[in-house]
Amino acid sequence: MGCSFSGLNALYDTVGGGGDIWVNDYRFRVLRRLGDAGPAGSSVFLVKEVVAAAAASDGAGGAGPGAVGLAKKKGVDPSHISADGTYALKKVLIQSDQHLELVRQEIKVSSQFSHPNLLPLLENAIIAVKGVQDGSQNHEAYLLFPVHLDGTLQDVTKAMQEKKEYFPTITILQIFRQLCAGLKHMHSFEPPYAHNGVKPDNVLITQRKDQHLAILMDFESARPARRAIRSQAEALQLQEWASEHCSAHYRAPELWECPSHADIDEGTDVWSLGCTLYAMMYGKSPFDYELDESAGESLVTVIKSAQVKWSAETGSFYPDSLRQFVTWMLQPHPAVRPHIDDVIIHVDKLIAKYST
Repeated sequence: MGCSFSGLNALYDTVGGGGDIWVNDYRFRVLRRLGDAGPAGSSVFLVKEVVAAAAASDGAGGAGPGAVGLAKKKGVDPSHISADGTYALKKVLIQSDQHLELVRQEIKVSSQFSHPNLLPLLENAIIAVKGVQDGSQNHEAYLLFPVHLDGTLQDVTKAMQEKKEYFPTITILQIFRQLCAGLKHMHSFEPPYAHNGVKPDNVLITQRKDQHLAILMDFESARPARRAIRSQAEALQLQEWASEHCSAHYRAPELWECPSHADIDEGTDVWSLGCTLYAMMYGKSPFDYELDESAGESLVTVIKSAQVKWSAETGSFYPDSLRQFVTWMLQPHPAVRPHIDDVIIHVDKLIAKYST
């Protein structure tokens, strides 16, 4: 597994000059930088695959790096192959052994999933690089994904609200149903996986004719969902991990204050789904409001008691059944929170009701 450059020796140098980058046997031309991604120093670039002319015309293989494009790679779903050859390339700067292990874990977990509503990892490479100043050895990771340039659910919702526009009920339900389908795929593994980062910022939205395609991305925090907590030390360790990897306003109560004897499961994703459904309606988490600290309110107390405040501005725009759906998923006690199969059954009923 490797990654090398033609011409200049750093990806950020190739951007200005339109240089090429190799990720294993595949060659890409860097078109432009799309933005930051995750930890400091990590970026996403728009790249275009460069396939040798002979391979493109006759499908010949075995001619060395660059001779065969991603379309010929075994195990890649044809629907993930770009019609115009463009992809998103995520570059991650790794400066510690702990971060290196996290990236390897992300690659391992991402590579297991194959679902139309989960962003697939098409190719990856980790290379060792020497530090510029002290000669120390660090690493860089390159992760290749299909590109979706319409933005995230957060981007789309914010842009609509600036124009005083809101998703229709049926559109919200259709997008939400796709997120449920992606999570069900993760929850169906043995053992089940939890995404641990379900939120509008991690949902890509692509407009296709009259429908929105929703794709859940960012599996940096995805882990086996079920954890048996049997001591105060284990509970504190889980809380510390969650504080670093799970967004506060979308984090389930049991990840804020975990009992010393608890069984954590994929229900944490269902809580985040409920917060995300609310955010699709109102543009923010149900717990993203000004707290009355004088009354003892804090983010953890309002989350633990599921104190949802409904927006008066758009409150009458959505039916009570949609608000009740949110409340149902935001059960503070994991034992009574619905499972993903229950959520899917309910959303399908709502889609049928509001499609007519």
